[in-house]
Amino acid sequence: MIKIALGEHRVILTKDAQFMKRRLVTSGTLRVLYIRQDNPQVQIRGVVETLSLNYDFKPFSRCLECNQALVALDKDDVKDLIPIRVSQTQTQYTQCPACHRIYWPGTHWQSMGKKLKDLQSEARGNHSSE
Repeated sequence: MIKIALGEHRVILTKDAQFMKRRLVTSGTLRVLYIRQDNPQVQIRGVVETLSLNYDFKPFSRCLECNQALVALDKDDVKDLIPIRVSQTQTQYTQCPACHRIYWPGTHWQSMGKKLKDLQSEARGNHSSE
């Protein structure tokens, strides 16, 4: 994890207070954000604010496993790779070109999409009142 973070200029998020004492962290060589809150929504807000992230992004466009950009696929391309009930209810598919994981906009996608929109609305509401 540390090697990847250093090589790709990433920020590590942790709740491990002991991790914050590592020389790479205290020297500023490794960028780490210590997460103190337990509530996931509060955690997300804190990360977005601390890192000055933009809520306007393309959700579900990258692989959850390896962070590669997903590629759109036709239903025929994945019919033998997905559960039958999924092929009966879904028409939109994407796949990771690196690890070959397949994604579709099922109920989990919809639930996460709603949470992201709620966070975006909340952020815009907070910034518009300043």
